[in-house]
Amino acid sequence: MRQILIDVPVREPILEQLKALPDVRVVLADPITTEPCVWPTNLLCETNLLFCSHPPANHEEMKNLEWIQLWSSGFDHILEMNFPARKVRVTNAQGVFDVPIAEWCVSMMINLTRDLRGMIQNQEQGIWDRDARFQRELRGLTVGFWGYGGLARETARLCKTLGLKIHVLSRGEIKCRPKSYVVPGTGDPDGILPDILFPMEKKMEFLSGLDFLVLATPLDSTTRGMVGEAELKALPRKAYLLNPARGPLIQEPALLRALKERWFAGAALDTHFAYPMPPDHPLWQFPNVIMTPHISGSSLSPHFLTRVWDIFQQNVIHFLRNEPLLNEVSLKQLSP
Repeated sequence: MRQILIDVPVREPILEQLKALPDVRVVLADPITTEPCVWPTNLLCETNLLFCSHPPANHEEMKNLEWIQLWSSGFDHILEMNFPARKVRVTNAQGVFDVPIAEWCVSMMINLTRDLRGMIQNQEQGIWDRDARFQRELRGLTVGFWGYGGLARETARLCKTLGLKIHVLSRGEIKCRPKSYVVPGTGDPDGILPDILFPMEKKMEFLSGLDFLVLATPLDSTTRGMVGEAELKALPRKAYLLNPARGPLIQEPALLRALKERWFAGAALDTHFAYPMPPDHPLWQFPNVIMTPHISGSSLSPHFLTRVWDIFQQNVIHFLRNEPLLNEVSLKQLSP
């Protein structure tokens, strides 16, 4: 008998199906928490499978834990918990957020290209201005994805439809992703959309040819601070930076200097260096920056609950059958 501990809002139909599985006991904890908290020891020591946002602060008491399904795509908040050494497997919610994040990316490209902020400011002041900067279009421009996971693949699909050229910077060849969760009809499951694939040793060449750079890699020990002064200076002055992934992928001082000195045209930032961002932070003040409060992919989306429970249900069945899991995070990625 395996015990499943669930600490997220419930989707009743799937919950009932899980309860009906043989040799499984389902236990519900309190609803999702935003910070790790201490859970009863007797509850933890009997748990084999955990579905949560944040593992409990006393997670080391989970002596029989075999697998964690995270509620989020990001997993940087568990890197210090030493799960690889304990041989605890981790899967995330990659794929759940691809559709809304891709729509955010495309909307930011349009808003930045047509200077929507400037038009709204004109509207508020009753200014009639038909300047050429408000009339530009996306077709024929080049968007580059640093990383080509789910959010990049769905954004690439939308961009391809709009007539943009797709460049990708990747550590290896682009492959199909049979063990990743994908909303049916979305993304680039076979990896056929990019026009050019750049290896990491050609990073500067990749950056220098872009109109938009979309950061699309997870935050871990190998990617933290991967974008610094050299990378930002490599972007053309006409280019825009979009970060729907994680704020600390970019070195904060370098980003502030780049925006202040106009090394490139501007940015759309949905992930940040502090939560919430302080109201006096200089990033709020740049006229060429759109700041959104980490809502490009959100647990408040009307489709989020259905999708994340779909991943969990599929993975429970895979786990019980000793089959490969969807969205499994590698041991290398989990190493702090």
